[in-house]
Amino acid sequence: MAFTMHSHSGQFCPGHAKDQLEEVVQRAITLGMRLISITEHMPRTHEQDLYPEEVEAGHTSKMLLPRHEEFLEEGIRLREKYEGQIQILIGFEGEWIRPTYGPVIRGLAKDSKVDFFIGSVHHVHGIPIDYDRNIYLNARQMANDSEEKLFEDYFDAMYAMLQDVRPRVIAHFDLIRLFSDLPNQDLKTWDGVWAKAVRCLKMIVDQGGLLEVNSSALRKGLLEPYPSRSICEEFLSLGGKFTLSDDSHSVAQVGLNYVPVQKYLQEIGVETLWYLERLSEEVAKTCVAGSLRLKTVALSELDMKDFPYTVNV
Repeated sequence: MAFTMHSHSGQFCPGHAKDQLEEVVQRAITLGMRLISITEHMPRTHEQDLYPEEVEAGHTSKMLLPRHEEFLEEGIRLREKYEGQIQILIGFEGEWIRPTYGPVIRGLAKDSKVDFFIGSVHHVHGIPIDYDRNIYLNARQMANDSEEKLFEDYFDAMYAMLQDVRPRVIAHFDLIRLFSDLPNQDLKTWDGVWAKAVRCLKMIVDQGGLLEVNSSALRKGLLEPYPSRSICEEFLSLGGKFTLSDDSHSVAQVGLNYVPVQKYLQEIGVETLWYLERLSEEVAKTCVAGSLRLKTVALSELDMKDFPYTVNV
């Protein structure tokens, strides 16, 4: 009865992910997931924000919105096709690159086919911080060549994103760790970084957002999922609500490393996970809060004995 609130496919993230979206959904069904959120990356509006693989493939920013619309239509088709086998939420990953993306994210979220969006930060000073080590170092150079300053800038961007677009789910909260010199370092080591991270956590709690525990960090070689242990412990102490994501970018990554993540959360003291669920159309008409509702599942009730857990990049 597991689930994922965050997933991708090669069909709509070509070069960045692999496999068809339907194959990803089928894999989730095979694993016995109760719900999958399909959350392809949002279309970016400027050429400067394209990733190197997109530039090399000759893609332009004008191509991204039509592809996003095709994704939404495919999501509707898959929801209808697999009704009764798995619940499918249709969303997107709203990437905060700079403040001008706030209106873009909010505009995309108004589409009636969109159930929700994930809030994430992949860029600092307009530079991707999780693409590869060299590009990460370019971002660090913009932060006075200081890793501590870059981390502070990252959490400042996170805070601005939270204030502006108020996402219901927050992705890979400490993604900034990935290509750093010490990716497994406790963020409490830096007082300024820790203060800015906690400020974001308090904002998430105040907004009633869900903080995803994201297993993808393990396949990328980190010792702990996103967020790391001290972040999770702090969020738990604040009364925060956790959700679960594999952030899969291929069929093989669906549910990958959920088994060690479950153990990780048990050690921290997390007992309950939260997720979003669609209401029926009739109920939604009378529900002021919209067409989604919060649901809970006990961490101990997640049956994941058949889930893959070989950690690999």
